[in-house]
Amino acid sequence: MTKLKIKSGDTVVVTAGDHKGSEGKVMKIFLDKNKAIVEGVNMVSKHEKPSAKNPQGGIAKKEAPIHISNLSLVDPKSGKATRVGYKMENGKKVRFSKQSNQAI
Repeated sequence: MTKLKIKSGDTVVVTAGDHKGSEGKVMKIFLDKNKAIVEGVNMVSKHEKPSAKNPQGGIAKKEAPIHISNLSLVDPKSGKATRVGYKMENGKKVRFSKQSNQAI
């Protein structure tokens, strides 16, 4: 299993693909597939049959997973894409932005 530097709740920017430049918050991460669902990014249309929950049915929009390699964390200071590093502070492992050297 690989160690990911992006976690649920982080704000990320898409660095490659059709949705390049889009920003959003990570809602869920799939460790086995190295993919994440980002809020408002990579929206797909899904046809739904009428059911008790949704009596009308129709076409629903929902987020599809996007590969972790196409995501980059947003620097809290500058608001741009940045790399992530780890350092020890007071005996705890802390993530920090390589661009601004600020803890995330």
